[in-house]
Amino acid sequence: MTPPPKKCLLSINKMKISDYIISFLVQEKINFLFEICGGVTTHLLDSIYLQKKLSAVSTHHEQAAAMAAEGYARINRKMGVAMATSGPGATNLITGIGSCFFDSVPALFITGQVNTYEFKLDKPVRQVGFQETKIVQIVKPLMKYAVRVTNPHKIRYHLEKAVYLAHSGRPGPVLLDLPMNIQRQEIKPSVLEAFPIPQNPQSEFKIKTSTYKTIIKLLKNSHRPVILVGGGVRTAGAESELVKLIKKIQVPVVTSLMGIDALSHDSPLHVGMIGTYGNRYANLAVANADFLLVLGSRLDTRQTGTKPKTFARAAKIIHVDVDPQELDNKVKTYLAIQADLKDFLIALNENLANDKIDKFKPWLDQISIYKKRYPSFVTKNMGQINPNDLMNRLSSYLPTDGVVSVDVGQNQMWAAQSLKIGSKQRFLTQGGMAALGSALPMAIGASFANPHRTIVVIAGDGGFQFSLQELETIKHYNLPIKIILLNNHCYGMVKQFQEQYFAGRFQSTVLGYSAPDFVKVAKAFGLKAFKISRSQQIEIALGELFNDKQSQLLEIDLSSSCQTWPKLSVDQPIENQDPLLPKKELQSNMLIPLVNSV
Repeated sequence: MTPPPKKCLLSINKMKISDYIISFLVQEKINFLFEICGGVTTHLLDSIYLQKKLSAVSTHHEQAAAMAAEGYARINRKMGVAMATSGPGATNLITGIGSCFFDSVPALFITGQVNTYEFKLDKPVRQVGFQETKIVQIVKPLMKYAVRVTNPHKIRYHLEKAVYLAHSGRPGPVLLDLPMNIQRQEIKPSVLEAFPIPQNPQSEFKIKTSTYKTIIKLLKNSHRPVILVGGGVRTAGAESELVKLIKKIQVPVVTSLMGIDALSHDSPLHVGMIGTYGNRYANLAVANADFLLVLGSRLDTRQTGTKPKTFARAAKIIHVDVDPQELDNKVKTYLAIQADLKDFLIALNENLANDKIDKFKPWLDQISIYKKRYPSFVTKNMGQINPNDLMNRLSSYLPTDGVVSVDVGQNQMWAAQSLKIGSKQRFLTQGGMAALGSALPMAIGASFANPHRTIVVIAGDGGFQFSLQELETIKHYNLPIKIILLNNHCYGMVKQFQEQYFAGRFQSTVLGYSAPDFVKVAKAFGLKAFKISRSQQIEIALGELFNDKQSQLLEIDLSSSCQTWPKLSVDQPIENQDPLLPKKELQSNMLIPLVNSV
């Protein structure tokens, strides 16, 4: 909930709107705003310059500014803010905006706009003002709130409403489009219209005590329960309540990609990530479950497979989410509950009282068998580097409070499968939008959010080329960001898809693809950089990378034949990942009947 501006702001007799906006952000405890300068944001830039409590971070592309705001918001649970000029500046923000929308990240986007007297309005022309673009109409499908401010006396209302909506219910992005003549207009803060905070905020859901009793009864009657943790647990700040719950009920926990860091991987109840590229043992656990409690996960196709009817088909599924549209959407459930996850877990723990359920040891033993049969990595000390082995070995070098920012592609899946994340560590990656090149700018935002933490970027050679200009941002601000670049000389994930479904016709993944000498590129930006290609070099290289506090790039030379396994093919249940197990072996792992098509 956003409180009204403090008296210090309301007591000022007159001030320029751009000054009011920046002062408002300061009162919201926003320390950094990510931006690229433009002609119609100059009043806002000048307002930043004239005060000392909020700093502009100048990135080298507006998309990077948007993604840095995303990383900033996700690492410190404050709202991220990004700003761009009209036209191309505003449209370049859209990919980052989409990521905040799909992954429920609170962020405010500010765009400059041409003067109101330059609007095309209903004139039958394409444009009147230079770079005039209707950004509000363009981004509305990806926004919780987007408005062009044309009445200067409504600025307080729009700011307060935008910030409230960004944080309330399922969080997400908001946008204010500010014409230049509105920015420079003077107003009297004390007479501005305020946004009335709703008396019954969306987060207050009424759940009957009998609902909790039903869940507990189902749990106690089950033999093979599983909890599936999604990104909503982190978004709701419910991690400690989750830990309390699993200590009481001793139920194994699997995660979605976005929920990977919600529970320490050191926990004996942590089983792994599920889905298309999930750990085989985690998928087997869900496939055999007879009770599944889903916390803050959309249950999208990458988790359930393309035939959702086969997903956890023997389980009574209880799905809890703050967004009612996600309930009973892709997977039909036994019980669908709209709730704030933190409030839900607090209440569930209270209803359990001092109960400690300790009857699932045979089930946990079975999952341990799965883990031993199908490990996520095999240690390889000589020869070519195995990516999963690399990720496992990287785990021991990460500082206890380190932040890993992972790009999209095979590198994302190798990290998700085999990296071990501790209770104070964070795993940042994009889920819904999944934009190549997102890891580096998100790491920049995370570094500004908490400059004392070590930030590690894991990226592939293809995605890294989408944002490598931000190496200059790292160098300019002297950010202690470590970059691990996995170079398999192609767009590996799509190449693997082409190999499976298109007879190895590698159009645009190999044919037409090229990359520069990344070590030379990094050095050209003034960063330290080096490269390894053999497994026996890993320990020395990681030691060198983390023993130096400065930013460095470590390029890992991989074979172009590296693939991501296991992987779920189309029309298969999640327990039947490639490379396929012999039918008898798969059957031996199943405690329920196989799907007929297997």
